[in-house]
This record gives sequence, C-alpha cells and structure tokens, in this order.
Amino acid sequence: MRLSSTAFEHLGKIPPVYTCEGANVSPPLSWHELPPGTKSLALIVDDPDAPDPAAPQRIWVHWVLYNLPADCDGLPEHVDVLPSGTREGLNDWKTTGYGGPCPPIGRHRYFHKLYALDTVLPDLKEPDRKALERAMQGHVLAEAQCIGTYQKGD
Repeated sequence: MRLSSTAFEHLGKIPPVYTCEGANVSPPLSWHELPPGTKSLALIVDDPDAPDPAAPQRIWVHWVLYNLPADCDGLPEHVDVLPSGTREGLNDWKTTGYGGPCPPIGRHRYFHKLYALDTVLPDLKEPDRKALERAMQGHVLAEAQCIGTYQKGD
C-alpha cells in the first residue's frame, strides 16, 4: 500500500499554504495498492515532535478520519466534502477537520498515516487518535505513511 501527496515529497518540506502561516488547507493525498479484503480506511495526521523537536513531549494530532470507503483513492487539496460514509475524529484543538502545521519552534515532522481495515468501524462519536487506534486493533490489514516537514518561515 502506498500513500503520497503531489504537494510535497516524502520527507520533503510542506508548502506554507497547508499550514497556519498560509491558508491552512489540507494537502492533496492519494493512495493505491490497497490489500485484498480492505473494507474501509482510516487516516491520522500527527506531529511527534511537539512542542520542540529537541525535547519532544507529546504527539500533536492534526487530523483524524475513519471509514473512508475502500473504493476511494485519495482526497483533494482543501477537501471540504468528504467521501460518503467517512467519519471525523477530534484533533488536538478538540475540533474535527484538518489543522495544519504550526510548530512553535524548530522543524517538525508531520506523519500522514493511512490504515487499510478489514471492517467498517461503528460510529465512534468523534474519537480522538487513541480511541480510533483502539477501535482499529485487530483490523489493520496494512498501513502506509508519508512524512512532510515544516518550520515556521519556510
């Protein structure tokens, strides 16, 4: 399974338009080579370098989606209408939707993680990352990731 973005290369710089210094819109994402038996997908975007990459203290969650349909092959830039059946979870701003990079100090890594699941999850009522990960346990067929980096002023 592969996950990529036309906005940035794996381990490359995320353009400012996708951050708090720009329009703060979601980047385009695409995926392919899903494993047989995939019934739904989940996407988690997080930053393990918060607040300071030199002394990380927590993982900051930027976006949580689940029950993306298995026949969906990506999300467009600035997605405003999610594929039918897709559910949203809470990011660390305690809201749903995408929240772009806005690191307080240094260059952070932003992990875009896609999971192929062997089931469609029940309605989890806006789960946070940990609740979604618990619900996915035992159902992950494959996972892929694409990492972008950002530092204010890029």
